[in-house]
Amino acid sequence: MSKLTIVQMLPALESGGVERGTLEIARYLVQQGHRSVVISAGGRLVEKLIAEGSEHIAWDVGKKSFWTFRYIFKLRRLLAEMDADILHLRSRLPAWVGYLAWKGMNPRPKLVTTVHGPYSIGRYSSVMVRGERVIAVSEMICDYIKENYPDTDPKVIRRIYRGVDPVEYSYHYKPSAEWLDEWYKSYPVTRGKILLTLPARITRWKGQELFIELIERLVKAGYSVHGLIVGGAHPKKMDFFQELQKQIDTKGLAVAVTMVGHRSDLREILAISTIVYSLSTEPEAFGRTTIEALSLGVPVIGFDHGGVAEQLHYCCPDGAVTVGDINSVEERTKHWLASPPEVSRNHPFLLQKMCEDTLKVYQELLT
Repeated sequence: MSKLTIVQMLPALESGGVERGTLEIARYLVQQGHRSVVISAGGRLVEKLIAEGSEHIAWDVGKKSFWTFRYIFKLRRLLAEMDADILHLRSRLPAWVGYLAWKGMNPRPKLVTTVHGPYSIGRYSSVMVRGERVIAVSEMICDYIKENYPDTDPKVIRRIYRGVDPVEYSYHYKPSAEWLDEWYKSYPVTRGKILLTLPARITRWKGQELFIELIERLVKAGYSVHGLIVGGAHPKKMDFFQELQKQIDTKGLAVAVTMVGHRSDLREILAISTIVYSLSTEPEAFGRTTIEALSLGVPVIGFDHGGVAEQLHYCCPDGAVTVGDINSVEERTKHWLASPPEVSRNHPFLLQKMCEDTLKVYQELLT
């Protein structure tokens, strides 16, 4: 197929699964000889996006303001000027801007949306199922669409799992000696300990409180463990961050639990972990950090729902436990510390497949 122009829209390019997926598709499109354009308010990932060959247009299309809709007319002109082939919408407010711009065009690009999560049900969220193709990031999201938006034609839904690069996250990967030296200089209390890790941004439903309870139980039982909570806190979540820190201090776990904040070296932290956890009390649409850990060969204990359950089914079925059952999490942890499980290398959650399948969606709309 001839060179395509693909425009992706999302609120910002700071961090997170939506943002990373956008960059991964953008990089792949450039590698395949296509023109990749991303519209967002910007952020820490813009430099990387541009370095990998995409264009970035800094419009604050995710700002919750009536004035955001002024971009409808600007976008309509932009799409016409660049003769865009595909408009790919990845978040609700930017999607409304994009959808209303697209509706007013003739001719117009093909419209693709990706449903990244189980949004609140209603008209505002319905824009995410109005694409000519609707990408769902897991079977859970396919079911969410079919159940809550029954008017959506099942023929337009495409399940495309998020993917991990098995080269970057290679099985039994070991961090460099230099990285380890720096790690132990920063966190000497972790040296010689069994590291148990919860990678999750600081928010109440991600399971940090359950994880702290787990570490407390293990320490009281005499296990030489150290719990790592890896994830940043949005300014609006700082009260909860402080609440967690107070729980750690009150329980006397200051030397047994460390909140390390946002890290760009999560791969290395996962690799030195004995077990990784997914304790979200609400189902994850996919759960990228879970498949990253599993790809490294690190076993995961996770609640048996959402996209995480789908990953565990393929890679580490014994890691799935009943949602909210901290007793089962404790029992499984103790069992695995005595007898580590084998993590399967064979799974469909591959970055290359995600990118290829997304490009196929674009191409099928244009043929």
